[in-house]
Amino acid sequence: MSGELLSLLVAVMWTFTAIFAEIASKRMGTLVLNVWRMILTIVLLGLLLWVMCGKPWPQYTTPEVWKWFLASGFMGFVLGDYCLFNAYVVIGSRYAQLFMTLGCPFAAITAWLLMGETMTSLGLLGMMVTLTGIGISILGKDDTGSRRVTLPLRGILLGIGAGLGQGVGIVLSKQGMLHYTAAVPPEATDVASMMPFAGTQIRAVMGLLAFGFSLLMARKLGNFFRAATDIKGASAALGAVLLGPFFGVSFSLLAVSMTNTGVAQTLMSLTPVLILWPSRQIFGKKVSMQEVVGAIIAVAGASLFFI
Repeated sequence: MSGELLSLLVAVMWTFTAIFAEIASKRMGTLVLNVWRMILTIVLLGLLLWVMCGKPWPQYTTPEVWKWFLASGFMGFVLGDYCLFNAYVVIGSRYAQLFMTLGCPFAAITAWLLMGETMTSLGLLGMMVTLTGIGISILGKDDTGSRRVTLPLRGILLGIGAGLGQGVGIVLSKQGMLHYTAAVPPEATDVASMMPFAGTQIRAVMGLLAFGFSLLMARKLGNFFRAATDIKGASAALGAVLLGPFFGVSFSLLAVSMTNTGVAQTLMSLTPVLILWPSRQIFGKKVSMQEVVGAIIAVAGASLFFI
């Protein structure tokens, strides 16, 4: 399979990840779901690291590595996923994924502030195009024919928070990878090849600590155990983990290694467009041509960051 086809497969996986997550969020509640998701992610990645590296936890890490990956976990898994999974409940997975295209401009701004990376004119254009696409999708006409935002303010803020968490989390992960690469000895090739998965496991540890503490403070421990008996909810949660952090991340790394990074990232960013049809079929939500056009424009804007 070519890198381009693999990238499209990843986009499809992430599409169904969003749908599974919406189903599980509405059945379990976002807090309970995120605790289960972090546990499953840590366990599955631990098994993978055990098979590939001989130990079920990250090896050759340093305090700097943990610092950056934990910070990334807080922004990506805690803030980002808290906002994303609540956005699934408030505005649905198709709109939530549309706001995730904001991750690209947020990542560009964070890299500029933190690492001094300059933003190109195409990057600035990409920001404007992405925002335009989102605006087109969420604007509709009221009974008087006037334009208005069709989504609740809370849903919009949650969507923006999800994009912010993803974008900033990516940059912090990049910093963690730089320190991790310097810490792993050249002869430890097995560990070096699994660094992204080890980093993801560290990020999930932060997610589990934060969501677990919140679960205890909210006194929802009973809901946590009852969720395991909800076959439909538990199956959806497992699907979200397998197609997201596990197989999705694995195949995305493989796709990037097999083809041009910009091409791979652009194809993998098609989720907001791909999710429109299954969202209509599964949830019975009508999709207007305006929403389709807006999603395509938003994805096109995000793709400009990879040219």
